[in-house]
Amino acid sequence: MTPAPLGWLGIIRLGLVQTALGAIVVLTTSALNRVMVVELALPATLPGILVGLHYALQMLRPRMGYGSDMGGRRTPWIIGGMAVLALGGVLAAAGTALMAESLWAGIALAVLAFLLIGAGVGAAGTSLLVLLAARTAPARRAAAASLVWIMMIAGFVITTAIAGRLLDPYSPMRLVAVAAGVSAIAFTLATLAVWGMEGPRAARPEAGDAAKPPFRQALREVWAEPEARRFTIFIFVSMLAYSAQDLILEPFAGAVFNRSLGETTRISSLQHAGVLVGMIAIALIGSARGGRWAGTLRFWTIAGCLASAAMMLALSVAGQFGAAWPLKTSFFALGVANGVFAAAAIASMMQMVARGHESREGTRMGLWGAAQAVAFGLGGLAGAAAVDVARFALGHVEAAYAAVFILDAALFIAAAMLAARINRPKISKTGGFGPMVPAR
Repeated sequence: MTPAPLGWLGIIRLGLVQTALGAIVVLTTSALNRVMVVELALPATLPGILVGLHYALQMLRPRMGYGSDMGGRRTPWIIGGMAVLALGGVLAAAGTALMAESLWAGIALAVLAFLLIGAGVGAAGTSLLVLLAARTAPARRAAAASLVWIMMIAGFVITTAIAGRLLDPYSPMRLVAVAAGVSAIAFTLATLAVWGMEGPRAARPEAGDAAKPPFRQALREVWAEPEARRFTIFIFVSMLAYSAQDLILEPFAGAVFNRSLGETTRISSLQHAGVLVGMIAIALIGSARGGRWAGTLRFWTIAGCLASAAMMLALSVAGQFGAAWPLKTSFFALGVANGVFAAAAIASMMQMVARGHESREGTRMGLWGAAQAVAFGLGGLAGAAAVDVARFALGHVEAAYAAVFILDAALFIAAAMLAARINRPKISKTGGFGPMVPAR
């Protein structure tokens, strides 16, 4: 017997899993990254490589989803993935702290930790989205996906804001204690949120062999679809630009503006808050104007990319103004621009996933998810490495960050040009706005 579709409270419960997942992950891309670069004076390439490892492991997402399909249960994968992720979060902080005493031992522990983080995110995140899609009515799926994504950003904001206060004054033991506390709370929250949501048994309809082509054949069919292929390339370029800024903004605030660890973590929380505001704003615009705004998803995607480029260019000259520059406002505005393009792109993704060859929705979404994972892995590493290269070539930290911010702005402009080539979203005959009603 198929369980009844989830109501909004049930969707929010599943969203809490994403909130918990984001709470652990954000520490690895903000506080730990900052400690390695500023407190330990290590090359920015190191955290870039570590975060790249975690994204590389997420290329296994399709196989993890296949494992939960064959087992017929999603909950064990979600809880098990969160357990692995929580362990990885604690070990990552321990490895970072150990680097101050024994560099190579700390790096070895950090490598193991980030591999665990990648495996945990892949296992829990993939099965969560499958469970959400299976338990949500078709009319609510896009809005549910947007709500769950917003709840993940909220996890970023809450964690960075609270952790920023708890981390001052910095000490290795304090860093490990904060990471352990966040990981324990996140795992407990996720377990309570997902418990009982799947029901006693997952429904898994049987399909004939004709409906189960080999994976490579299904992937070739999706890649042959022009719209899916263009959207894949857009996702890669836009997420490359988005992730390239991820590992360098906090070190930039610390190295150029001499902000403390707690201060840069709190500034980072402002950026994440801006992302949240941008995503909510797009959702509300779509909900308020209905079908008449369905075609503007393309417009808001382009506008968000161009606004992100403008803010990166603004940050490239921020160092010349010193303390007079409104750093907090700039980080928040960058977040809003990021949130606008991300929300519009996610809405377009949910709208486009059923277009093309039938029974390939999972493969299509998997292709886009893989493009995002590769882009995030390469972007974090490329941004961090570019700062090191520019610092060596230019001999000045301020000029190094300025050069990298300009390159990142160029990537956002390229993403806007690619978005302009994607087919305009169609307004449904019923006048619905699709994924923007009602309001990742």
